[in-house]
Amino acid sequence: MEAAFEKLHGRRDACDSFPMSGMTDRAIVRKAMHIIGVEDSAAAIDAVIDAYVAHLAEEVHKVDDQRYLVFPGMREAVKEARSRSGFAVGLGTGNVREGARVKLERVSIYDQFDFGGFGCDNEDRTELIRCGAKAGAAKLGVPVEECRVVVIGDTPKDVHAAQGVGAECIGVGTGTFSVQALLDAGATVAFPDFSHPQALEILLGGR
Repeated sequence: MEAAFEKLHGRRDACDSFPMSGMTDRAIVRKAMHIIGVEDSAAAIDAVIDAYVAHLAEEVHKVDDQRYLVFPGMREAVKEARSRSGFAVGLGTGNVREGARVKLERVSIYDQFDFGGFGCDNEDRTELIRCGAKAGAAKLGVPVEECRVVVIGDTPKDVHAAQGVGAECIGVGTGTFSVQALLDAGATVAFPDFSHPQALEILLGGR
């Protein structure tokens, strides 16, 4: 994002004064524009997002394979959930759809998600999770009200978004927030990462 702001507005520091964890891409751009005094029209935000995704597509392939990894247990969890009848596995992320594709195709997992809620669907994380939940319910052919929705997240904003749609949240301490911070935010349960044996059990319906 820094490179996009530098290219379009000469301000690589536009995002330096606030934490971006858990924010959607468009919300990050809007806030940064306010900070540097740039008009935050939809077209102006789109321009920054487009520049960001173009830069991301170049940079993501420069990262060494040993450092660009799926967090422990997640690939197995996705595979196991996809194999179960009555499950729909989607991606809920603050990234715009194209940004998510670029990041996850790098580790060959993007095509394992059949639907999603993205930062381009709504700037508010709760609403993009709601979009994803509805898409998952539609894939299963049932009303979303009849679905057990589970969000896996690593920030308090993920937890609050899950709460906002009445979903469970399995917290994972793989980012900047600890397991305890996620529990304090209201996560249903939380683990250091998804390799914990109980994590998959709870995802699949056990407690």
